[in-house]
Amino acid sequence: MQLSLRSWIEEVQNLGELKHVSGAHWDLEIGAIVDLLMEKAGNPAVLFDRIPGYKPGYRVLGNVLTSPARVALSGGLDPAISKIELVKAWQAINASTKLIPPQTVATGPVKECLQIEGQVDLNQFPAPRWHEEDGGQFVGTGSFVVMKDPDSGWVNGGTYRVQLHDERTLTVMITRGKHGDVIMRKYWERGQTCPVAISFGHHPLFLMVGGLGIPHEQSEYDYIGGLRDEPVQVVAGEITGLPVPAEAELVVEGEIPPDERHQEGPFGEWTGYYASGEGDQPVVHVKSVMHRPDPINLGILPGKPPNDNTYYRNYLQSALLWAQLEKAGMPGIQGVWAHESGGGRMMMTISIKQQYPGHSKQTGLVAAACRAGSYINHLTVVVDDDIDPTNADEVIWAIASRVDPREDVEILKRMWASPLDPMSYPPDIRAFNARMVIDACRPWERLGSFPPVARASAELRSRVAAKFGLDGLRGAPCS
Repeated sequence: MQLSLRSWIEEVQNLGELKHVSGAHWDLEIGAIVDLLMEKAGNPAVLFDRIPGYKPGYRVLGNVLTSPARVALSGGLDPAISKIELVKAWQAINASTKLIPPQTVATGPVKECLQIEGQVDLNQFPAPRWHEEDGGQFVGTGSFVVMKDPDSGWVNGGTYRVQLHDERTLTVMITRGKHGDVIMRKYWERGQTCPVAISFGHHPLFLMVGGLGIPHEQSEYDYIGGLRDEPVQVVAGEITGLPVPAEAELVVEGEIPPDERHQEGPFGEWTGYYASGEGDQPVVHVKSVMHRPDPINLGILPGKPPNDNTYYRNYLQSALLWAQLEKAGMPGIQGVWAHESGGGRMMMTISIKQQYPGHSKQTGLVAAACRAGSYINHLTVVVDDDIDPTNADEVIWAIASRVDPREDVEILKRMWASPLDPMSYPPDIRAFNARMVIDACRPWERLGSFPPVARASAELRSRVAAKFGLDGLRGAPCS
């Protein structure tokens, strides 16, 4: 079955997790509705129609991935599984997934309507002003930005914010060092414009994988094909020839010149701040638009965590970090969690079964430095296997009761950050941050003598709960 946003919406409707809203204005009202719904996980996704100033049927989907069920469904998993089971499932997928290249087809729904050069009019398509302090309309928040490496032919798809400036002009904000930035600069170093295609409406799996940070020179299309065990169907762009999802709702093609910038932002980002402010960003001159007759823009609203970025990212980021820790030789990993309130990146917790002296601190240092755990990470915590890493109360208890600040806290400096990070430095480039690694495990030398936990045993809790019908009221143990 091919990946389309419409099939996803139908599945979510069948789950009872979709709400239709008519008449919400693109200027702040759509953003405020999504902001309200994001405060609690499990609130429904929202399909906005009859947006003032736009044709009926030109829609925006919001509050997309703010429930575990919708995250699981997007990856083809059982929507009823628990948080840690979902992380384990993604980790198993990462460990076993083969790469399946995309299949190029002659045409697809995305090519039903076509605008070329002078026909291009981006103002037709809903582009919300999401937050009150935003510097304009952002048509791309859940976008999938496609580029091709001029040397190797590697096709990369990344998730970057895209601001609308006029009917043929966009800007794209890509953090230095991201794959899209690396490819773009290769063209610029040759004095060439960088060809680009941007999808604004697609199955959420493209967004999720595009923001995941898979290995260099590995295509997101190949990765998604492996996840789904069938090739992604793509069509060639009319101008660039770049492959874009055949089932997409709305795709633009254009070029990014090396020496042209436009004032972009500010924009409320997933860290919860307008940290990157307003500044010069690369310009996209749009040369073609391909779309369905009634396109749906995939709107992923960032903001104060937890938000639509962090609700899905914690599962995928946790699974990717888990896999990279094991590949680095770290044994005894019991669970990994990229906390929603930390933006899915800024706070990581790893649960381990200690196996040798220094094991816990070593695990924390590796987690803070490997690719999946390094970008904008502020706090890495390692806990024992009796602590559920997804449970913030248990993690805080471990920090409060098992940490000796003299021995168990390490500060790392000049680590990979971004202007999106409010604590990044130095002021002129905002490229680095410092981070803390906390070993919140019981001291190795006191494992046999550390005070026992004052709680009923798992066997007693299970027996009493079953006897008195309390199974639905019990917290699930970490496993």
